[in-house]
Amino acid sequence: MNRRPWGLALVTATYVLWSLLPVAIAVLFSFNAGRSRSTWQGFSTRWYWGDPYASVAHDPSLLTALRNSFILAVLTILVATPIGVGLAIGLTRWRGRTASAANGVLLLPLITPELVVGTALFLVVTNLYTFLHLGRPAQLIGHVTFSLSYVVIVVRGRLISIGPDLEEAARDLGASRLTALRLVVLPLLRPAVFAAAVLVFATSIDDFVVSSLLSSGASTETVPVKIYGSVRGGATPALNALATITLVASLAALVVAFAVMRAMRRRQGDTEA
Repeated sequence: MNRRPWGLALVTATYVLWSLLPVAIAVLFSFNAGRSRSTWQGFSTRWYWGDPYASVAHDPSLLTALRNSFILAVLTILVATPIGVGLAIGLTRWRGRTASAANGVLLLPLITPELVVGTALFLVVTNLYTFLHLGRPAQLIGHVTFSLSYVVIVVRGRLISIGPDLEEAARDLGASRLTALRLVVLPLLRPAVFAAAVLVFATSIDDFVVSSLLSSGASTETVPVKIYGSVRGGATPALNALATITLVASLAALVVAFAVMRAMRRRQGDTEA
């Protein structure tokens, strides 16, 4: 008779509650009717759009931070995803000591503390690449730098699981290397590309260190930087509302990616049947 792992279930439930409870409290107080962030004073959407001065919809600084975060995250996806896919394909086919060294360099952003990466990028931008001014261009370069590793790892895992057999079969049937890549390999990589893009979006929109160090001022502040700078002053539940909007956007991206990948797998299954 198998016994249920009650101890493991208890530890898992405790961890989930410990992780999600602060987030749930922060979301709850974004709907607080009063200015308190610790005492519940009734339900209201005041801090989203109701307050004509302090709500997210009417505070220019909060709107600017929200806009900057989304623009930076989308631009990072558009730049990092295709470059990462190309690197993954190239590194998968590349053999030799140089390829191993390139793989090691590519993994450095994952194991290097983000503060070190951000400081190095700041010094490079301000002392070496002086034509690249602080602000959104520098932030974009920084986000692409640490996001490429995630794209390469996800896409390479998919490439290894696919194997070279299908591409070689297409080449045997007369397809050129480029045609086989376009008609065989890339369609099979779509689920991994979508997953990598969502991971890049979530990582970029949540980043604080690189965004803060490469910011040029209030006009290029992102949501994490804005929250950190405002929480020590006269913080209101509008900051909770701002964080909630970012959280909902990240969850929506995950749901959309899950739905798209599920539809692709279902279509692939129908095709094989």
